[in-house]
Formats: sequence, C-alpha cells, structure tokens
Amino acid sequence: MCLSALVDAGVPLDYLTSQLQQLALAEPYQLSRHTITHNGQVATHIDVTVPSTTPHTTRHLPEITALIENAHLPPRVKQWSQQVFQTLALAEGEVHGISPDQVHFHEVGATDAIIDIVGTCLGLDWLGVEQIYCSSLPMGGGTVKAAHGRLPVPVPAVVKLWQSRNVPVYENDINQELVTPTGAALAVSLAQAFATFPAMTVQTVGFGAGTAHLPLPNILRLWVGETTAHNQPLETVAVLQTQIDDLSAQVVAYCQALLFQAGALDVFTQPIAMKKSRLGTLMTVICPLDHIQTCETILFRETSTLGIRRQIQNRTALTRDIQSVETPLGVVRVKVALLGNQVVNIQPEYEDCVKIAQQQQKPLKQVQDLVIAHYQGIA
Repeated sequence: MCLSALVDAGVPLDYLTSQLQQLALAEPYQLSRHTITHNGQVATHIDVTVPSTTPHTTRHLPEITALIENAHLPPRVKQWSQQVFQTLALAEGEVHGISPDQVHFHEVGATDAIIDIVGTCLGLDWLGVEQIYCSSLPMGGGTVKAAHGRLPVPVPAVVKLWQSRNVPVYENDINQELVTPTGAALAVSLAQAFATFPAMTVQTVGFGAGTAHLPLPNILRLWVGETTAHNQPLETVAVLQTQIDDLSAQVVAYCQALLFQAGALDVFTQPIAMKKSRLGTLMTVICPLDHIQTCETILFRETSTLGIRRQIQNRTALTRDIQSVETPLGVVRVKVALLGNQVVNIQPEYEDCVKIAQQQQKPLKQVQDLVIAHYQGIA
C-alpha cells in the first residue's frame, strides 16, 4: 500500500522497476499496476507477482543488508532500506529471544517484501521527501496465520515496533490485520513523528489500495507538500502530570533536578487545592517519547504519587543553535532561536553568566545584557 500510494502520487513505475533490478535478486518477479475501488473510492494497487513455482526464500539480516549494500541505489535509499530491516530485525529478535543477525526473515525475507521496502524508499527519494509524519495506527483484531503458526493481531513484532517509538494506536472494531510488520517497520523507521497533520502546502495526494475489502476504505493516503519558512515542523512530546499533597518542597526540588538530568525538556509545579481543601502541588513533566519510562520511574521512586497521567501532544518548536560569544568578561554560550532564517530570540546560558557575575562581582542582569549586546554587534 505504501508503494502503491507513491506510484499514485507520481513516482514512475518504470523508474522503480529499473532501480529495483539493481538488487540482483535471484527470484523472478513482476510489478504491475491496477485500479481498485473501495467503498466508491478509486485507488492504485501495485502487485508484486512471484511465480508459484519459485521456492520460498528465508533470509537473515546480513544477507538482506548485503543485497542492498551491493546494489547501485541512491545513498538515501540504501540508508533508509537498511534502517527499516535493522529495526524489524531488532523487534523480531526481542520477540524470539535471539540476536537480530539470527532472525529468520520468512515472510519479510521473501522477494515481495524486499521489493515493498526498497521500492518505498526509492519512491520517497524520487519525490525528494525530507520529513515524514505518520498518523495514529489502527490495532485491528482477530488472528493471522504466520510462519510460526497462528498469531493474535496485532502480531508480536508489530507490538514491539510500536513500543519502540511509543506509537499512538486506536481501535476501530475491525477484526483483521490492519498493520503488518513490514508496514510498521517502515513507519517506525522513517517517520519523524507520529502526529497530527503538519502545516504545509499540499501539492499532491496518493491513494494506495490494499486488496482486502473492509467496512471502511482499505486505502492508505499519502499527502505530499512543502512547508513554508514560517511553518515550523511539529514535535511530538509526552506530558506527564501528577498531584502531590504529602511531600516536602525540598524533595520536590530534588525530583525536578533528577528529571532534568534524565532528559526532561521541562519540569514545573503549580500550587493547587485538592479534595477536602488540602493544599497540594501539581507537577508537570514534558519529555521526549523515548524518555517516558525513565521519567515515570523517577516520579514513582522519588515522590509519594500513586498514579501519573500521560498525554501525547504536538508542539511547534523553533530551531535552536548554541553559539559562543566573546565578551570583555569572557566567553559565554548563547542559545539562538530561529524562525526560518530569522533570529527571533537570544538567550545567554544562565550558568555561564552566573559564573562570570560571581567572578567579576557584577550584577547578573548586567552580564546578560552585555552578552546580548556583543552578540548583536552593538557593544
């Protein structure tokens, strides 16, 4: 469906066919384009046909990596394709309790799946895609027959892949496999974030059809567009909150310091009135998705809380750059915030300014103003 959506968005099928021949796969295959209608909507379907007489192929990660590395493909395509297979091997390895190199790629090692993954990366590269955002993914349900027997949906490898990026999922009461390991690996490996639709100017939309007929259109939509200088990319962050009414302010401050050391983006507290008019503290932690478990562990260990609320939110963040500024009082790091190519905020590093203020016996605000003036070149 990913490959089909890319072709529908304008990627030439002849280009994909010629580039995929660089893989020098021993098994014969053929790519063909069809139109499928789901619930009254027309979409493109790319079929990867392998003759039924072709023996089923089982490959390991090193074999697949060598196939891709030895092919004369664009550098980004090689990097992305190997990243997808590496991510999938890590997930399968965790499920089966073995190293990634020992994973037997049954369905995923077959010719059609290699074509799907490398072809998708080729299509994204041909379109000149620089950033990829993905929506929440459907869980599906029921069971599916796999090389290891009948498995519950979502299959274990998909669950592991979702866990690796804290992927937001939803239930839609459809008892079929809606996300395969190949699709999950592509999304987890290539998506910059799992977020709402980013601010962009839409240029084209590709519709890639699956073959199954579902209660809703079995179509993957690919939106391709450009951001403007003022449309900053969205970041996905976790917001953790808990209220506490039986903890000293010293412990709260200590917990805040530990959270910052652990990689929290921000930690702040607010005085609140709880039930029975008890005074308490609302602690909020903003952190990257891969820091959720670490930050929650600190909150549980260092505070008296019994529960932590978790929200996944999007935020628009300015591009930040750390620069060093020479001043008569010494070198100070400056955090520069950019909106497109325009500097919109300048903030001297607090610790550097405090150190100079103490050494020079000068007011902190005077040191900060001097640094900003030197950065702007008006001192």
